[in-house]
Amino acid sequence: MSILVVGTVAFDAIETPYGKTEKIVGGAATYICIAASFFSKKINLVSVVGDDFPSKTIRLLNNKSVDTEGLQIKEGRKTFFWSGKYHNNMNSRDTLETQLNVLEDFEPKVPKKHTTSEYLMLGNLMPSVQKKVLAQMKKRPKLIVLDTMNFWMDHYLEDLLEAIKEVDVLTINDEEARQLSQEYSLIKAAKKILKMGPTYLIIKKGEHGALLFNQEEVFFAPALPLEEVCDPTGAGDSFAGGFIGYLEKTQDISFENMKRAVIYGSVLASFCVEKFGIEKIEKLTEKEIDCRLKNFVKLTSYNI
Repeated sequence: MSILVVGTVAFDAIETPYGKTEKIVGGAATYICIAASFFSKKINLVSVVGDDFPSKTIRLLNNKSVDTEGLQIKEGRKTFFWSGKYHNNMNSRDTLETQLNVLEDFEPKVPKKHTTSEYLMLGNLMPSVQKKVLAQMKKRPKLIVLDTMNFWMDHYLEDLLEAIKEVDVLTINDEEARQLSQEYSLIKAAKKILKMGPTYLIIKKGEHGALLFNQEEVFFAPALPLEEVCDPTGAGDSFAGGFIGYLEKTQDISFENMKRAVIYGSVLASFCVEKFGIEKIEKLTEKEIDCRLKNFVKLTSYNI
């Protein structure tokens, strides 16, 4: 049993109403791997960094059961860098700077021993890269989850639509769902997107929770109310890591179990936003997760 995670391992510089950082460790795959590690003990990473990336972070991933054989380290090159500024409502942000660096010509190479991974998480990346990973798998994984964003819809829509056809679960936010479907109603948007190929669709609504769809059913999970949101950058990726990690642990990909996975994903995301970057989730304990899960259950349980 194993999860193959493909995505960015990167540097971020973030400014929010609660503070500002210089260059810190980020990247979709980094968050996904750390969040998934609370459930799965066999995570395989495919990504690329420059020789400026700290070796201590690679050791951190290794200590969390992440196999980094598929992490390419390019000598004399710089790691992908993103800088952004969030506004008071924390649901909108401005991209201040993007340096593709090693990501500009990234050719993913899945180690032979990872080509039979049962669960595949395609993190937010260029759709052509996601498709190249799919082509290297020896057999179709039990579950393929793909995350994407509006940038790829704007510039690489045809490639994205081809990739979406191949996956089981698509995860996007509400703004992206409306853009992809050209429908404002999220119910109508979900119906259109499910016709594009995926069996399940997750629409993330930030502080307002997440929706899980298949052709017949809809499930809504609220977000846990927090006193302070420090940095929402890795929330969606932490959600994805918790989601696929729980599914791999339980070996159950039914809609009913995906509901539970959405809750666990929401719990991991709630921790991530409390500090900048990976600071909170890298030190998280299972006891803290269990405690917050109980609070989440109290929040959503009632008798009629």
